[in-house]
Amino acid sequence: MAEKPPWGRYNQLLPTQLAAIRAAIPVIYLPWGSLMWHGPHLPFGLDTLVIEAMAERAVQRTGGVLLPTMNWASDGIPHPDNVTFNPTTLNLVLDDLLAQLAATGWRVIVLLNGHYGYSHDQFMMEAAQRALHQHQVLVLAITPLTMVDEAMLDHGGLWGTSLLLALRPDLVDLETLGNQPLQPETSGVVGRDPRYTAAATLGTSALNLAVERIVVAVQDLVKRNDPAQLIALYEQRHERYQAFLARYGSDPAEVTARWWAALTQGE
Repeated sequence: MAEKPPWGRYNQLLPTQLAAIRAAIPVIYLPWGSLMWHGPHLPFGLDTLVIEAMAERAVQRTGGVLLPTMNWASDGIPHPDNVTFNPTTLNLVLDDLLAQLAATGWRVIVLLNGHYGYSHDQFMMEAAQRALHQHQVLVLAITPLTMVDEAMLDHGGLWGTSLLLALRPDLVDLETLGNQPLQPETSGVVGRDPRYTAAATLGTSALNLAVERIVVAVQDLVKRNDPAQLIALYEQRHERYQAFLARYGSDPAEVTARWWAALTQGE
């Protein structure tokens, strides 16, 4: 039986333990969630709970260190109880963090994004690219479900609900959605209706597939130590956004609001 690679949680490691893991496997994970409204049936920390679970499972397989999760998004569907920050602020924070991690010897940094939104995804990609060029560190910034099937990137719908049913069913209350046709502005659901199709088994399958994709990508980065694959990845993702930007504009402060208005008001 193969020996399990060393791993630990940054905030629970002694200095000697942290140094030993870094020397053996210089891989560090940063899960990034949000405090965001996903409808009356799901908690504000949905993105955080899901991405933490993916990160924990992945780091145990690849080895490395798991940083505490960041909860701050740069955009989101409008709701007064969302906690968001200006993308410029988050860029400064992430730039500083990546510089520190590179300076202390981490060679692969894995930014796992649990909140799928254009400006949020964009700022993470841009920070990853800057770190790659400025610090020669490999930064994989990815929304894990995109590596499985982008159709899973719903909002409060079948897949998000199923993932939480697999992880924390006590935090899901589908009865709050009632039995009338769902409207995005009141239900928070963008995607397939979760009321009659969401299931823990679906969530477990999605979780396992996402973790497998993360593990393969990280192990490949460690083995090849080649920035070219990251450069190509980010170029492809920027290209996929072009139709979205042509319709809604590229201003990070406005693009999500314009998309939401078009969705809910038929603009």
